[in-house]
Formats: sequence, C-alpha cells, structure tokens
Amino acid sequence: MKRIFLFLATNILVMVTISIIINLLGLNRYLTPYGINWVTLALFCGVWGMAGAFISLFMSRFIAKKAMGVQVIDPNSGHPLVLMVAGMCQKAGLPMPEVGIYESPEMNAFATGPTKNRSLVAVSSGLLGRMDRNEVEGVLAHEISHIANGDMITMTLIAGVVNSFALFLSRVISYFVSLSVKEDLAYVVRFALTIVLDILFSILGSIVVASFSRRREYRADRGGAMIAGREKMVAALESLRRNFEPVDPRAASLDTLKISGKKGFMALFSTHPPLEARIEALRNASL
Repeated sequence: MKRIFLFLATNILVMVTISIIINLLGLNRYLTPYGINWVTLALFCGVWGMAGAFISLFMSRFIAKKAMGVQVIDPNSGHPLVLMVAGMCQKAGLPMPEVGIYESPEMNAFATGPTKNRSLVAVSSGLLGRMDRNEVEGVLAHEISHIANGDMITMTLIAGVVNSFALFLSRVISYFVSLSVKEDLAYVVRFALTIVLDILFSILGSIVVASFSRRREYRADRGGAMIAGREKMVAALESLRRNFEPVDPRAASLDTLKISGKKGFMALFSTHPPLEARIEALRNASL
C-alpha cells in the first residue's frame, strides 16, 4: 500500500504542477473560434510532454529508493560494492554515486538520478546471491557506463519529445474529425477521440522509446567493457542468460535503466536487446 500511495502521490504531484504551469501561461486555450492556434497547441503539448518527463527525472532517485526499498550503503563503510563502484568511477572520471541494495529475487541492477553528480546505483539481493565478484563488477561497470553516457537525461529527452508529438497528433486529429459531425456533438466527439488517441499514440510511442533504449544498451555494454574489462562484462551477461529471472513489478519506470529486460512477445516493448545479441556484439566490438 505504501508503494501504491507513493506512485499515486507522485503522479498527482506531476499532473498538478503541469496543470498550474499551463493555466498560468494560458496554454489550455489553443482552440479559438477560428480554429487551432498552432503555436499555443505546440507549447501546450511541449509543456505536458517534456515537463512530466523532467519532473519524474528530478524525482527519480528519491522515488527509486522508496519504491524499491533501496538501502543506501554508508560510503565510508568499506563495503565491497562501494569500493568497486569507487574504483570504477575514478577510472571513468565520475563523481561517486550513492550505492545501495534492494531486496528482490530478480538478477538485476539499475542506475538513476537527474545528473552525474546526483546519481544512484542499486543492485538486487538476487544478483548478489547468484553472481561471483567478476560478474558483479561487469554489472556495476554497465550501470556506471549509463551514468557516464548521460543515459538518464537522454531517455528523458526522448520520452518527452515522443510524448509531445503523441499529444499534438491526437488533438489535431480529434479536432478535424469533430468538424465532420453536428455542432452539438463536436465537443463530445473531440473529447472522446482525444482520450482514445492519447492511449493509442502512447502505446506506439513506447515502442519508439524502447527502440532507442535498446540501442543505448549496446553502448553501455561497450562502456562497461572498457571500465571493467570485456571478459567481466561478457561473464555478467552470460550469467544473466543462464539464470531464470522472475520479474519484479515494482517501479516499472526503472526498467529502461536495468541491465536486462523482457522476453518473448513483450520484447517489442522491451528496453533491452536479447542477451545473446548483446553478448555477440560485445565480443565483436573494438575497444
């Protein structure tokens, strides 16, 4: 219940914040007696699409800790994970992120945070229990590579642009369709069609975002190999391939930042390429 409340509270906060911004700027009045005010509509969709993504990004580290129950390790504790991350960050020229562990049977890890200076690397207890030191180093190097590449902000920008286009297209289409019905039905048709198209374009948009994310994973694998060594990175991916991974349903928004993703039919929406393809690409990559 705590996680559900946190999820709802976060989304309500985001929606209220954006609604206040839009009303203050007068961007909710994009329909005029003469038709669509294209500039106002573009700004309306841009604010909704980009602001939501960026608010979520800036809250990502806090939300990840609460949603996943991440226990942050004292940076001065001498914990092996902290020492591993510190050494890799020094090699990559990065500031030290927070390092934590979360209880989960899945073999996974993720990196999140709004900037390189305010990032978090978290590892599941399932991964620590089933991987050896070299494999764990490969996983950590992959996540640190995400931070070094600025993948959190990159995926936020991509999601924001896709969301903005989806909102823009749904409102343009619904407006022109409403012109073909009786005037007293126009508002109802436009309202209902906008909702349907928002859902449809959001689904299609998620496929586009997932495609960008899959390309980014290859880059993070290569970066991880440069930090920890190719063999450790390959060993980590091989270990993931050998082991069955139960899906952890908490904080689905973090899936794009984990080291492995969905299988089967859902691969179309997966943020990660097949492990076999990643291993092959990594073995053939020039470092």
